Amino acid sequence: MRITLLLALLISFLGGVDVKIASYNVENLFDMNRDGNEYEEYTPNGDWGWTQDIYRIKLKNTAQVIRAVNADIIALQEIESEVALKDLKTELNRQGLYYQYYLFARGKKSSVNTAILSRYPIQSGLKHPVSYTRKYRDILEAKIDINGQSLRVFVNHWKSKSGPESERILSAKRLIYRLNELSENEPFVLLGDFNSHYEEYKTFLKSRKHNDTEGITGINHILKTIDDEGNPITYASLKNSDGHLYNLWYDVDEKQRWSHKYKGKGEALDNMIISSALADGEGLEYVRGSFQRFEADYLFYKGKPYRWQHSKTHPKHHLGEGYSDHLPIYALFRM
Repeated sequence: MRITLLLALLISFLGGVDVKIASYNVENLFDMNRDGNEYEEYTPNGDWGWTQDIYRIKLKNTAQVIRAVNADIIALQEIESEVALKDLKTELNRQGLYYQYYLFARGKKSSVNTAILSRYPIQSGLKHPVSYTRKYRDILEAKIDINGQSLRVFVNHWKSKSGPESERILSAKRLIYRLNELSENEPFVLLGDFNSHYEEYKTFLKSRKHNDTEGITGINHILKTIDDEGNPITYASLKNSDGHLYNLWYDVDEKQRWSHKYKGKGEALDNMIISSALADGEGLEYVRGSFQRFEADYLFYKGKPYRWQHSKTHPKHHLGEGYSDHLPIYALFRM
């Protein structure tokens, strides 16, 4: 007890401790077990050549990125199984990065799932089913102990834009239902691949394919990252906004607000959204201006993310090159 108290006093004297929180859609990390839910191209030893050797390359490349990000807590999307997650942890260990704690959430019959790796103790974990169909992935919740203060982290991977906004609203409603159960001043971070732009309410209006909700969006209206007049919540207004949330993309220069590209156009599908308790000047706080996308040179090819590569000629097969079609994002939080 005395040692713990002295450590806490030392941390306080030195001005606190920074905690880096990140999110990364790793693009289809499948294991080598056949369980019937694999995408065709990731069938072990199938026609696409998803072999043990190719799997090891994918693990190595994914771990290279995570090691470079070097987050204390990292949310992951598109992990097939707990086996794949543990193999990734083993590869990270080989590369010198060790995470003692982890959580994995597998939805019913879902092909890809969400996970968390953490250096800090995970006090509890929950998964919140959006629907009991294969279409929707569970939302993963972790309660993490950061030097005596609890932080809730919610990992999301919402329905892709192959479907309309009403499908993403289902995930948003499930998430907000859970958030409304928390105490008013409890700090939390929402992060992951929302398949939604930080200003989706502007970008999807003219899309007949997506706007089946009369302009209502999951990320902006349901999660309340805009106010009642349709203005984005700012860091300054967050403190006085009842129940509203702040999207950290607004801390980045507008030209840099993307983590994925589709047909050459940048999209901010990966988001990190914070509650007002992380901007109230007490306890754990978001470090203003620290939010960034991780953009090492090797993660780009011809100006876009250097995704995991498949052949362009038949028969289609894995080339054993590339990383992901998403860039990691991260931010700092300080006690």
